[in-house]
Amino acid sequence: MKQITVLLSIILIFCGCGRSRDHEADISKISIPPVKIRRYDLDLFNANTADFRRDIKKLQPVYRIFLGDSLDEPSKLSTLKDYMDNPRNQDFIKAVRMKYPEVSNIEKDLDAAFKHFKYYFTSFSIPLVYAYISGGDYEYPVQYSDSVLLIGLDNYLGKDYPPYKADGVPNYSVARMNEQNIVPDCVRLLANSNFPVETGGTSLLDIMVESGKRLYLQDAILPSTPARIKIGYTQEQYDWIKKNEFQVWAAIIENHMLYSNDGRIIRVFTSDGPFTAEFSKFSPPLLGNWIGWQIVKQYMERNPDVSLEQLLKEKDSQKILAGSRYKPEK
Repeated sequence: MKQITVLLSIILIFCGCGRSRDHEADISKISIPPVKIRRYDLDLFNANTADFRRDIKKLQPVYRIFLGDSLDEPSKLSTLKDYMDNPRNQDFIKAVRMKYPEVSNIEKDLDAAFKHFKYYFTSFSIPLVYAYISGGDYEYPVQYSDSVLLIGLDNYLGKDYPPYKADGVPNYSVARMNEQNIVPDCVRLLANSNFPVETGGTSLLDIMVESGKRLYLQDAILPSTPARIKIGYTQEQYDWIKKNEFQVWAAIIENHMLYSNDGRIIRVFTSDGPFTAEFSKFSPPLLGNWIGWQIVKQYMERNPDVSLEQLLKEKDSQKILAGSRYKPEK
């Protein structure tokens, strides 16, 4: 009986060593102001057009980021009215009203993410968060500047929202335009803006490890979010890379591409798209980002004294690769 107990203890120890450190953060004692998404989208489009100036002046104190300090210029109200009357924006606000009558789940998830930011980076400034209608600004679904985070909810209406395809948005992008990607997109933007990672070169390995650091940072801030959401894969793409990770790594090594500075090679492994043509139409894009992520995760698991901040500042990608002892299973 004693031998069985000892054996179970050993198994538990080894199982624990294999777990990512991103689950260690205890945010229960982190105190921040309650996250409240200010609904500029709804408040603006609910304004009474019969007495437009009066209603907009009521909104101005809360929404100066959009409305500025003065409404004295007649052209400002006229431009705002044109924006609201635009048929495209009318379609967007109608869909947003139906899809997001309230955003408590998003607020809850942002609250947890901001607490994780504070846990790892005490200097992190909690942003004010606003929702708005971007008018189909698909390239910048979320924006951040001067501790203000803007979420264009019209960019997250689901893959079946017809205007996306009518506007020529690629299918692989449309697949990510849903509620479950709002907070990961916000976290990615906040992380890149506040905590840029260091890179010491321009080889494929350098770019892979840099991308891996960014994804590992998402692990720390969003420990409960599935890996495939963080990198933007479908379930089928995620299953493919889990099955073929060894073959991808072998192709990189056998073809002497790891230290290549060839832009074409780097684009093959780090560019977004529907798939990676050089492998299979079933393969996901960003294969180099995935490999870099696994390298960084194993490096951090094998080097428990390295902090998240130290990882982001480490420029030596070769050091991280060597320290990871990365070797995917066949």
